[in-house]
Amino acid sequence: MQHKMILNIVTGLTAFSLFVFGLSMMLGGNDRYVHALLQFYTLDIAISDMLSAQLLGGIIVITSALVVLQQPVLKKAALISIVTIAIAFLVTLFGEARWIQAHGGFPVIGSGQGIIKYFALLPIVAYLFCRERFSATQHIWLNFFPVALVLLWIGGMKFMELEAKGIEPLVSNSPFMSWMYQLFSVQMASNLIGIYDILFVVLLMTAIILRHTLLLKVAVLGCGAVFLMTQTFLFTTPGALSATTILTGTGQFVIKDIWFLCNLLILSFLVLSQSNKPSIQPHSLTQAVD
Repeated sequence: MQHKMILNIVTGLTAFSLFVFGLSMMLGGNDRYVHALLQFYTLDIAISDMLSAQLLGGIIVITSALVVLQQPVLKKAALISIVTIAIAFLVTLFGEARWIQAHGGFPVIGSGQGIIKYFALLPIVAYLFCRERFSATQHIWLNFFPVALVLLWIGGMKFMELEAKGIEPLVSNSPFMSWMYQLFSVQMASNLIGIYDILFVVLLMTAIILRHTLLLKVAVLGCGAVFLMTQTFLFTTPGALSATTILTGTGQFVIKDIWFLCNLLILSFLVLSQSNKPSIQPHSLTQAVD
């Protein structure tokens, strides 16, 4: 696959996900999500949840448009905007509300499951807007990190009862996964999903280290299947979509997994390119697009 095609796909997926996510936020798809952000920064007294959701959602929608525009100044604005939004949410991981203290706190994460997904945005914009500042190898590992983080962390939580019950509405309503409950208990099905997540992210790391083409393709397909499957939940899980807000809180949680598909596209392209050539220097990545 050509480098320009990868850039176009990643740009399109990122812009689309940000646009739908931001628009649903503007329409009031999940005010509690914004309230947690305001509360962490002690801004909940100064501004209402509704107004802040509209403002933040509007910024995200504008940013989605900036992502697809070609002017250097606008690209820089998109970079700054996405990085600021991602970091603003990631910092809230230090808040007690994100952790389940009844289960020992770290590494058990509560509402922060949706927050750690913002890690995926950072290497995407680094590749789209300032890829010449990093080597191909650095881009590979930067994009591997969020994939590994979410699959190891949330995959590991699948062995806990609270997570097994948490995913039950998603799995039971999925025509692709509901069969698991016919063969296994809720907990056992969750355990198998967790084993799958962890297995394929380990295979992905091994493939990157060994630069093994076949193993990489298998691992990327395995990891990618996780994030593709979650997108089907938008249509199969009752209440994920809304006629008034496009997405609900569940839908907003799910659509972020598109970012991990972008991570996988970037790292797989670079690993495969390195397997065919001695090395890819940052300037060669730029030349491939010019």
